[in-house]
Amino acid sequence: MSPLDNITRVVADSDLDGLMAAAVLKAAKPSIEVHFAHPALIRAGSIDHLIDRNTAICDLPFHENCGLYLDHHQTNRPTKQQQILFEQNGGICHWRDTPSAARAAFDLMKDELDLSHLEEIMPLVDDLDSGGISLSEFMEDGPVIRLSRSLSLKDKNHMQVVLNQFAEGESLDNIIASHQERLSKLETEREAQTELVRKNTTIVDKLAICDLSETGSRSNGYLVTALAGSDAIACCVIHGFIDGTIDNPNRQALGASFYANSFLDEENPYDLSKLATLLDATGGGHANACGCRVQPADKSREMLVETDKDYNLQKWLELWSKRDTLMRQ
Repeated sequence: MSPLDNITRVVADSDLDGLMAAAVLKAAKPSIEVHFAHPALIRAGSIDHLIDRNTAICDLPFHENCGLYLDHHQTNRPTKQQQILFEQNGGICHWRDTPSAARAAFDLMKDELDLSHLEEIMPLVDDLDSGGISLSEFMEDGPVIRLSRSLSLKDKNHMQVVLNQFAEGESLDNIIASHQERLSKLETEREAQTELVRKNTTIVDKLAICDLSETGSRSNGYLVTALAGSDAIACCVIHGFIDGTIDNPNRQALGASFYANSFLDEENPYDLSKLATLLDATGGGHANACGCRVQPADKSREMLVETDKDYNLQKWLELWSKRDTLMRQ
């Protein structure tokens, strides 16, 4: 019996890890339809209509109504009681402590079909998602790193094309070549993005704070920490718009992502997810990479006002200042 026997739909995160996890499942069962999302949509119930016992969820928060749950984020892991009830009701839980959700999916399905066409990219997906990329690899900005940056809910058609290419067994070289124009454009835009990040980053108590709110731009933690160097042991990237919403990829809700500086020789000793969940009950991720939405200082209102970003940042910095006693892993 295959874990995909009753699965007709996949809901996956919209980054390279989520896409590759979905590609593994689609390679095993080509008829599966794939929808891309992000954690806030799951937690807010915005896509509950897509989730039932015929749905597999990959690289996203746990949902009790799905049929197959596949992930590797510590804060997404269902409790023991949740897992027991989920499995009693017919669900399959494949949460694994792997470098990526794609690796968890690969391990789940590798005995059912030949996945050798994905073996070349899998270590890169693992490294990108777990902070295993070296500084030199990141600064080189190779084609796979640029391909990962090309994936966005702003262009769902592109994501479906890349998904199908990997699921149907195309070689990595051919996939990269087919998107050369897009990847070359990202290469030329890297310099402008680097300057924007440098201009909007300040370092407070060894935390690099990159405020990209209201710019329409985003950055991963790799670029921020690469520029900050040894002056920062972690970073906070603020993005989105004060009037944004979680379901509008072109004007996203105001949020923050926290990343450990994986380019340092020593491992990160702090659980950054404590920052992500400090004010936002729906925040979460890994100890080394996580995120949340900016919350109103006044809990009686839902809409954000100009001062809310500063309020959230103040609270994060207060906790960060006590990291040696309150945030140790």
